[in-house]
Amino acid sequence: MTSPDGSRRPRYLHVRGQLVERIRSGAWAPGQPIPSEFDIAREFGVSQGTARMAVTALVAENVVVRRQGLGTYVCEHTQEEEYARFSSVFDGERRRIATDTQSRQAVVAGANRTERRDLNLAAGAKVLRIRRVRTRDGTPFILETVSVPAALFPGLAQRETLPATLYELYQKSYGVLVVRAEERLTAIAADRAAAKTLRVAAGAPLLRIERTAFALEGRPVECRVSLCYLADAHYLARLK
Repeated sequence: MTSPDGSRRPRYLHVRGQLVERIRSGAWAPGQPIPSEFDIAREFGVSQGTARMAVTALVAENVVVRRQGLGTYVCEHTQEEEYARFSSVFDGERRRIATDTQSRQAVVAGANRTERRDLNLAAGAKVLRIRRVRTRDGTPFILETVSVPAALFPGLAQRETLPATLYELYQKSYGVLVVRAEERLTAIAADRAAAKTLRVAAGAPLLRIERTAFALEGRPVECRVSLCYLADAHYLARLK
C-alpha cells in the first residue's frame, strides 16, 4: 500500500493509522468497544489477519485493550487504572501507595529549557505548571511540579480544582490519551524549601523522579518532577 508521501508500508500500518485517527478524533470514546476484527477487515478491504495485526499493534501501544470474551475497547484512564499503570511507589508490604493531593490551579508560564526539551516545544512556547503536594495519611509525601503544553490544554488554568490523577482529565476533557511514560530516578538531598514542605530536615534524602508522558504517535504531552521522601516506602520497577 502506498502512503501519501509515495512510500510503501505494510497494509496493517495503514489500518492502524485509520483506527488511531478515530480514537484521536473522539469518534470512538474512552471505554467504547471498537468493531470486531472481521468488521474492520471488511470495512478496509483487507484480510482478517491484517486487521488483527493492526489491532494487536494498538494493544501493544496501550491504545486499546482486549477483554476476554467481551471484545476490544478503547483504553480509558480512571483513578484506579492510573495508579496501577503509572505509580511505582510501594510500602514495606509491597502495596502500592495511593496518595491524596492538595490540588492547586495550573499557572501559565514561559517554557524553560528543560520543558522545551522534554515537551519538544519551540522557543517562546507557553506551558501550564501545576505545583502540588501529595500526602500519605495526611502527611506530605511528594512535592510535585507538572508541566504541560498550554496550547494542548486550553482552559485548564481556569479550573478551580484539579483531580489527584490527571490522565483521566487529559483524556476525557481534551482528547489526549497518555499511552506510556519514561522515568529517570536520582537520589538528592532536600533543600530548605523542599524540606519545609515535606516536613523533613534539610539534607534529608529524597528520590527525584523525572517523568515524561507520551500520547498517541509518541508525542510528549507532560513532564513532571516528583520529590519523594520515601521513609519506609520504596520505588519498585517491574522489568519485562
